[in-house]
Amino acid sequence: MAQKVVTIMTDDLTGAESDEVSTHRFSLNGVEYEIDLTPENYDQLDAALRPFIEHGRKTGRRKGAAAARRASKGESSAEEIRTWARNNGYDVSDRGRVRREIREAFEAAH
Repeated sequence: MAQKVVTIMTDDLTGAESDEVSTHRFSLNGVEYEIDLTPENYDQLDAALRPFIEHGRKTGRRKGAAAARRASKGESSAEEIRTWARNNGYDVSDRGRVRREIREAFEAAH
């Protein structure tokens, strides 16, 4: 038996169906949003936010950007260091910054 799956993309703002719909992400007050828009409606969103973006300050990067930077520099991730630390008897938290002495011990061991 053959199956055919058809995905119909719709604009979240208007409900219009279109092959040109794409997903866009933005955040406000610490809440991240994702919305599917046609190019025309994305242009409206961009125009509405543009004055605020131009006068605002960047405070961070997208998730994954830091990991990509570390990888390009050959640096290890916090999770790699935490795993090594636990396997070597260090008490390390699941979240937040890894203590300097643990990072230094990890680097000395590698």
